[in-house]
Amino acid sequence: MDLRFGGKTIIVTGGGSGIGAATCVELGASGATVIVADRDMPGAQKVAGQITAAGGKAHAVAVDVADAASVEAMVRIAVDTTGGLYGLVNNAGIGGKIAPTGEYDLAAWKQVTDINLSGVFYGMRFAIPEMAKAGNGSIVNIASILGSVGFAGSVGYVSAKHGVVGMTKNAALEYARQGVRVNSVGPGFIHTPLVDGSLDLATQEFLNGKHALGRMGTADEVAALIVFLLSDRASFITGSYHLVDGGYTAQ
Repeated sequence: MDLRFGGKTIIVTGGGSGIGAATCVELGASGATVIVADRDMPGAQKVAGQITAAGGKAHAVAVDVADAASVEAMVRIAVDTTGGLYGLVNNAGIGGKIAPTGEYDLAAWKQVTDINLSGVFYGMRFAIPEMAKAGNGSIVNIASILGSVGFAGSVGYVSAKHGVVGMTKNAALEYARQGVRVNSVGPGFIHTPLVDGSLDLATQEFLNGKHALGRMGTADEVAALIVFLLSDRASFITGSYHLVDGGYTAQ
């Protein structure tokens, strides 16, 4: 077994930037037909173009993961365009506002949980039947280190990511005998356009020190694990939550 995907179709939500883009590029280089799904269509098209320019296969698809109908349409486009669906990376997410639980804005709570929690559910809800029908599939849900620990001021994000870990375990139990594996990945603080654009240098230095390795991670480091979990090399791994956090949660 190796990491090559032999033309298998894999959807990556939030594929237009950051961890999603790095995952799409690595999947394309590993032989997958990549569905680069994002609400930022120019970003998705740019990543898809990068993959095809390198000799791979990719399609850009617009999706709003907070909208069940949009996610259902994304899955249908992937299947109709490529003939099937092997993999799904539920990566799209937002950080949300920072405030104590007793002061947290209700609209912000709904937005964060709609995207980070319901969006993952919608992805599995519509992708799993296609995979189960084929008797073969792999899903990787992107949680966070905050799927296992708290972070003051981020009740919406922390709650959603804990929920992602729980949904992953539940779906893994339900569909293992139908050939569908479901795992989650918990990145630490990773250098992405979203993170780097929202944190000043002093905050980044502070976060560097929170990781045992003394630095934040890169999107490529997370993508490497995601692609492994999607592959046949991880054929006996399901229902697991894998941290890529530079030792953040070990301290």
